[in-house]
Order: sequence, then structure tokens, then C-alpha cells
Amino acid sequence: MSLNTKFYDNLEIRPPEERERALFAALPYFISEAQTKSPYFGRVLKGVNGIEINSREALTSLPVTRKSDLLNLQRENLPFGGLTTCKPGKLKRIYQSPGPIYDPEGYGDDWWGAARSLYAAGFRAGDILHNSFAYHLTPAGSILETGAAKVGCAVVPAGVGNTELQVRAIADIKPTGYAGTPSFLVTLLDKAIELGEDITTLSKAVVGGEALPPSLRKNIEGRGVGCVQIYASADLGCIGYESEACDGLIVEERLIIEIVRPGTNETVPEGDVGEVVATMFVPEYPLIRFGTGDLSAVMPGVSPCGRTNMRLKGWMGRADQTTKVKGMFVHPSQIADVIKRHPEIMKARLVVDQRDGIDVMTLNCEVEGASQLAGDKTRLDAIISSIQTVCKLKGEVCFAEPVSLPNDGKVIDDMRKYD
Repeated sequence: MSLNTKFYDNLEIRPPEERERALFAALPYFISEAQTKSPYFGRVLKGVNGIEINSREALTSLPVTRKSDLLNLQRENLPFGGLTTCKPGKLKRIYQSPGPIYDPEGYGDDWWGAARSLYAAGFRAGDILHNSFAYHLTPAGSILETGAAKVGCAVVPAGVGNTELQVRAIADIKPTGYAGTPSFLVTLLDKAIELGEDITTLSKAVVGGEALPPSLRKNIEGRGVGCVQIYASADLGCIGYESEACDGLIVEERLIIEIVRPGTNETVPEGDVGEVVATMFVPEYPLIRFGTGDLSAVMPGVSPCGRTNMRLKGWMGRADQTTKVKGMFVHPSQIADVIKRHPEIMKARLVVDQRDGIDVMTLNCEVEGASQLAGDKTRLDAIISSIQTVCKLKGEVCFAEPVSLPNDGKVIDDMRKYD
């Protein structure tokens, strides 16, 4: 633990370059272990010399394994697609997420890495946490419970539903904090008023699982409950968390986070929106360049709270922008392939719309000197031909000046209306 009780430990406040050195010093051995013990990574990383993967640049040479791949991987090799390094019976728990996708949990304190998020929210040893995250089959409840245990908090394993019973439990047990979705917290606060129950011992909350717009945060905090977010998934556990500064999501210390252009293995420039890709240092489940499917962007600088790790802007949508045009699927990876064929394209965005009831695809391409190239039929025809070759569909092309396309991570923007 940190000598400064404001922070969970001194890892949170070390210089960023020291953190980077430590992570990439540990990475080569971790990759070598995954190659040896995980059948999936042994196959996917065949021929890779793990000892050489010791920098961000080297890491980008490895393929991204996306969450969307897990369903098929697990169907072919139940229950975990060969990604784990031990037999299922050696795990602590096995969960089922929608899909179904199966998620492992290993032994050890705070296996999901949620303790920091609770500590940053103000939870301390002796607090009681009312945990309304789901416990049934999914790991959400366990993620927060094991984090609370590491901090030293007692937990009320409330789960979801049974609103009146939960209100009565809060009134009787008098927990100091809440974990769960923000909307259910409002439901509990409203129900307490309706029932005439006093649940004002709740003074802090860690919320996740859904959006927290400013109006909803204001509603919660206006009732005397401090409210910060946790960004977690069933695969990775805690990915990032808010501190009292409420200025971006601070990345969990055990992760290497990259922001990757959707549909590719390539990182985007800092500040650009892309897919959150994580490498997690957990021996039972060594996720290496795991694509979450979530869009976000890296924020410049460090948090005003003093924690020095990378910050994410928060959840900004989904990276899987696959759409269907004239009965054919069009994937972000195909648009990336088109871009690679034409070095002059700096960035591109496929807009799908309808014209007189017919689907129309237009590839908007950022290029230098766009206005001069607008009449260059040879270059336009070459890109149009690439769209036809790669997507098996006809498309139009428009040139745009650099930095003119929206920075929202979208590679495919489906504008069609069906109402």
C-alpha cells in the first residue's frame, strides 16, 4: 500500500516512463509463457520470439484477438477456446456471458483488479459495500466483491432486482457505499423515499455497466452520494476507473492498453478514437492484444488527482461497425485493406446511405491537396476499383482535406433510415 493514504499504492504515482519500462520488461517472459502453456497463443504466436517483444512497437507486430472471435474459438474448443493455461478444474470459478461466452476466474487476491477503483472512490477497510452488480452466471458481482475484500470491506451480495428487499437491507445494515449500475442506484433511492426508509448512509458509489450522462451523475450526487465510474469487462476485469477528479478513466496498473484502428492491428495516433486493445498480465488467462470491441481515445497528460497512468476518454461506442449492403457484409477490415492499397489515403470513412431507395456506398478519403485531386479520374477510378475488388460491391469516392473527417473512430457510418 502507499504511504500516502490518498492512493492505493505507489504504483499509481510512479513516473510514466518507469511504469512503461516495468511493463515491457515483464512482457517478453509473459509472452513466452503464454506460447508454452496456452494452446491458442502457442498456435497464433508460432514463430514469434517472445524475448523480442519488449516495446510498444514490437507489440504491434502481434495479431489482435478480438472479443468477437471468442464465440467461434470457444465453439471449436470448449470451454475457453484454448486461451487459458490450465485445465478448467484448476480454476476458481467459470462464468457464462451472453453468446454464450465462457469466462474464467483464477485464485488469488483481487484477481479482477477492482480494488484500485474502489479505493479511488473512497472505500476503506471497515466500509460496507452494497453490491448490486449481477452474481448469476456473470462475473460482475465477483469483480467488485473480490476488490472490496482486498480493500478490507464487508460486502452485501445484493445482485439485481428485489428492489424493496434491497432498500430494507440498506436501511437495516447501513452500508456506506454502493456498486452497480447508476440507473438502479436511482431506482433504490426513489424506492426508499416511497417506502419511507432511511438509506442516507450511502455516501459513495462505484457505477458501471451503462452510460453515466452528466444529468444522471448530477441526480445521484444531488442526493449526497459521490459517484465515480468503473470500466470493466467479463474478460479483463477492471480496465479503468475514475478518481475524485472525474477527468477520464485511469488505466489499471496490470494492463498495457493500446488504441487500434477498428478492423486492423495498427495503433492510431494519440488522441484519435479507436478500439481499446489490452494485454493483461494474468497467468491463467494471458490475453495478449485482446480487442475489447469498445471505442475510446487516450487523453493527454496525467490526472489532476496525481495518478500518472494513461487515461481514456471513456466509452465512445462499439468498434464492430460491420454492416450489410445489398445483401453483402462490409467489414472495417475491408476498408483498411482498401486504404493500404493507396498510400495517398491518410484516413477514410465509408458512408452507407440510400438514393432513391437504393443502397449507395461512398468512401470519403483524407488526402493532401483534396481539391486539386477531385478531378483526377485516374486516381478516383483506381480507388473505386479497389472497393469493388475487396468488398465485391460498387462504391463512390470523395476526397477530403486532412483532419476534416470526424474523430469518432468510425470506419463505416451507416446513415440509412428504415422508419
